[in-house]
Amino acid sequence: MSTALIIEQLLNGLQFGVMLFLMAAGLTLIFGVMGLINLAHGSFYMIGAFACAAVAAATGSFWLGLAASLAAAAAAGALAELVVIRRLYDRDHLDQVLATFALILIFSEGTRWLFGSFPLYLDIPPALSGAVDLPGGARYQLYRLAIIGVGVLVAVGLYYLIARTRLGMRIRAGQSDREMIAALGVDIGTLYTVVFALGAALAGLAGALVGALQSVQVGMGEPVLILAFVVIVIGGIGSIKGALVGAVLVGLTDTLGRFLLPKLFAAFLGPSEGATVGAALASMLIYIVMALILAFRPKGLFPATA
Repeated sequence: MSTALIIEQLLNGLQFGVMLFLMAAGLTLIFGVMGLINLAHGSFYMIGAFACAAVAAATGSFWLGLAASLAAAAAAGALAELVVIRRLYDRDHLDQVLATFALILIFSEGTRWLFGSFPLYLDIPPALSGAVDLPGGARYQLYRLAIIGVGVLVAVGLYYLIARTRLGMRIRAGQSDREMIAALGVDIGTLYTVVFALGAALAGLAGALVGALQSVQVGMGEPVLILAFVVIVIGGIGSIKGALVGAVLVGLTDTLGRFLLPKLFAAFLGPSEGATVGAALASMLIYIVMALILAFRPKGLFPATA
């Protein structure tokens, strides 16, 4: 097993983790501020991917498509919050789950009606279509490195937003005592809409970035949503730092597990059976890690109240 191959898999895990962070950051903000279980968050990931693919195909510019993904996902999030979500804050979590599940169906069928059932494909922009040399002689895709860079920039931007701006102060106050900030004159409805739109825009950005690596299709957000929930449970609900650490941990665990476990079991059980057992265990590995972390840290690694 070469050094270059291990470095490549580490970078793949980091890139996967960054994509999960973009999803989980918005999800944990929404839950932390609003106390809302938003099953429709994966739909904004899908909307961002479709908006990027459609605009890029119409204009020939990936960058215009990327801007469109942010705008479309944020607009869809704001509209969903104003029309549906706003009526759920005082309801129990079962009502929230049912209503946001209904939003999944509405967004999925609406997207299918607009774009059809066939997948769309998004090309990597020419400026990022090359590869860079890795130690050991291997080459790694420049676009994947760019995704890692975007994730780092978003993490820094979110830290600055939450820690250093007036909006961030209101978001932190909303996490602690929403009734008090409403009593102090803060328009809590507007704050909720802004936070929901911001979370949706981050999900849309993740969908647009990943859309150039895989097909863009209806329902693509639901599998990622499950992993995003795992990330925020591991990292701590409401914590951006926890979302970042949890996402990187999940990304590396999943990628390295799928790469190493089949090889490890093949050494004892033979190639065929070892690959089968290793792949099966690798698919469960992140949930095993989550269970172990929660056994010692029931509120996650970095709970927002800590």
